[in-house]
Amino acid sequence: MTHQAYIGLGSNLGDRAANLRAAFQRMEERGIAVVKASSVWETNPVPDDQPRFLNAAVAAQTTLGPEELLKTLKQIERDLGRRPTRRWGPRIIDLDILFYGDLRLDTPDLTIPHPEASDRRFVLVPLAEICPGPLPVIGRTAEDLLATATPLEMHRVDVQLGT
Repeated sequence: MTHQAYIGLGSNLGDRAANLRAAFQRMEERGIAVVKASSVWETNPVPDDQPRFLNAAVAAQTTLGPEELLKTLKQIERDLGRRPTRRWGPRIIDLDILFYGDLRLDTPDLTIPHPEASDRRFVLVPLAEICPGPLPVIGRTAEDLLATATPLEMHRVDVQLGT
């Protein structure tokens, strides 16, 4: 069975654009078929004691279950050089499952929908581009949620994720 998932991508170390493109390509190679990708946005980091981020979101189709999808995304992060750091610290690549169909899941390793997705401007702006209707599970649009999301300076950059 095929499932629709929304995945957030972020990078603030090294060649950020190349890191996002490499993650995009590896997702495609590992059974995560990207059907729509947002623009890439440069954002101030939170906390602000680190380099600026490039962020994007993709809508994907996959036959992987949610735990297997998480495992695959974490392996892609490791393959691209991500190493453990402090929570919300700088990172070469960050791949988060934002939504997985209409699933609600809360385990020690995985929470779907992503617990902070509805308040993170760097998630909601890209999501609004690829999912203009109501978000899965939440039932509100990203555009609606942006009205109350934490302010964050961000701007679109000229980076293409895929071919």
